Amino acid sequence: MGKTLKLLLDTHALLWWWTDDPKLSSASRQAIADEDNQVLVSAASAWEIATKYRLEKSPHAAQALDGFNELVTADGFEHLSISYLHSLKAGAYSSEHRDPFDRMLAAQADLEKAVLVTLDPVFARFQCRVLW
Repeated sequence: MGKTLKLLLDTHALLWWWTDDPKLSSASRQAIADEDNQVLVSAASAWEIATKYRLEKSPHAAQALDGFNELVTADGFEHLSISYLHSLKAGAYSSEHRDPFDRMLAAQADLEKAVLVTLDPVFARFQCRVLW
């Protein structure tokens, strides 16, 4: 049986999945756990986690950085690199939203035809398909 959904995890959704945080919605948790779904983790999330660690803004950042690749692969997720096409799309959005991580995740979700798993309402500006 093929994959039924292609999901791209926003960074907070990824961290909440790894820490079993109750802030992760049950619908998101179910979709991520469904082995029929393809789950993508953006290189932008690794960048964002490293940034949060440097700025001391996330209590889970150190643990996530230390075993990032191992955590991604242990869950059966797939790494999503940042391509020049993703970069061009992220930079071209007319939205005034300045967060480079959000812009990149929106572009990747759009170009990869993935549903973005996120609580963040900002993605409505980018007209992304979201799940929460």
